[in-house]
Amino acid sequence: MTSSASTAVQLTGVRLDRGGRTILHDLDLAVPAGSITAVLGPSGTGKSTLLAAVTGELVPAAGEVRVFGEPVPSRPRELLEMRKGIGVLLQGNGLLTDLSVAENVALPLRAHTRLPEPLLRRLVAMKLNAVGLRAAADLYPRELSGGMARRVALARALALDPPLMLYDEPLTGLDPIASGVIMSLIRRLSRSLGLTSIIVSHHVRETLPIADQAVVVANGGIVFDGTPAQLEASEDPLLRQFLHGEPDGPIPFESVPSKPAPPRREEVA
Repeated sequence: MTSSASTAVQLTGVRLDRGGRTILHDLDLAVPAGSITAVLGPSGTGKSTLLAAVTGELVPAAGEVRVFGEPVPSRPRELLEMRKGIGVLLQGNGLLTDLSVAENVALPLRAHTRLPEPLLRRLVAMKLNAVGLRAAADLYPRELSGGMARRVALARALALDPPLMLYDEPLTGLDPIASGVIMSLIRRLSRSLGLTSIIVSHHVRETLPIADQAVVVANGGIVFDGTPAQLEASEDPLLRQFLHGEPDGPIPFESVPSKPAPPRREEVA
């Protein structure tokens, strides 16, 4: 078991329900501080639901979620305070179309700080420079490519210098070149800023190379937790089906939603 001092996110015996149906259950997971953890799995298996538990958006039906050693609070004011330390990159970017790039990045700073305007503008320029878009400050979201918009959203997520970054399908809708740029940025920023990063994705080949830890979610729970190399070497039929995109195997394709059966989890020492 990883000690609390070196663990950024800890899930213990967690069960997550939505609409009266259990999505994930018996979740035990430790995300080391300063690591990049890839949470992989087929679409619709509950990966984003897991992130919702970390941010406090979804309260577990059972078990406990801790972030940097503290339980995720239930009171709104305390939850808001905790969320200041979590940056989230959404699938759809969430940029406001009537605001410029710089104004979008400035939103968290304006909402949560009282910085003087010159300092705020300087911080926005620094965040945009970190993602290679300082020259795009005056553009609007409609003038950006998909990859540029995703980088702006990344700069905004980093605006408050959060120690924990959550990425929900960061490569959705991007071409291979833009995908490579985003993954390279995530790796560089995580290492240079000492961030803990959790990447939810079904893009295995793009995500595994930058990850320290690989977690696979399928059939209602965590079925693998280890290093990317250990995942690649696994002979488990379920894991091999997912990694190689095989249509037939333990993971059903477009099955009728039901309460998931207990997952088989491959434990790696």
